[in-house]
Amino acid sequence: MIVETLVVGPLQVNCYLIGDEETGRGAIVDPGQDAARIIESVQRSGLSIESIIATHGHFDHIGAAAPVKHAFPDAPFIIHEEDLYLVRDSQASAARWGLSIDQAPEPDRFLADGETLKVGPLALEVRHTPGHSPGGVSLVCDDRVFVGDALFQGSVGRTDFPRGSMEQLAHAIRTRLYTLPDETLVLPGHGPPTTIGEEKRSNFFVRG
Repeated sequence: MIVETLVVGPLQVNCYLIGDEETGRGAIVDPGQDAARIIESVQRSGLSIESIIATHGHFDHIGAAAPVKHAFPDAPFIIHEEDLYLVRDSQASAARWGLSIDQAPEPDRFLADGETLKVGPLALEVRHTPGHSPGGVSLVCDDRVFVGDALFQGSVGRTDFPRGSMEQLAHAIRTRLYTLPDETLVLPGHGPPTTIGEEKRSNFFVRG
């Protein structure tokens, strides 16, 4: 499995290029900003992009969705339906932070909790992990989980935004993430990777 991390935009979002080494089929997770850099990295990798996936709808994670979608028009842009309101507010939301992005496109389809999203032969299990946003999802693939802004090394996503909920987020982390094997590599939306076991032991906000 190919996993390339690109730290993009002023809010330092981890955008992930994932793909299957044998078939060259891949996906982009959280195209936050710096579209030209993301597109260049895809072209350099030789991956054929089949999906553009957002773990949630905050503008810093979908700020490059429009130009990336334009570059890979056959790849559906997909997100959980409960974050559609954030997608539709993306350009205005960025402006409120003093930033400029292209308005995110309408999703081509929605992610469903429990579905298996195929990227070539790779299987990504979708787990709804709300709390940071209503439609936050995590994507489990073998011994990795892409968690968006649900869980960080030693921390968790902010819940003080509209429609956020610390109670909901803690429940999601305990029931949807901490149930994974301890050795599972956690690939967050910001900051360094960690493991499920490490966070269960030492995360101050949500202990296992």
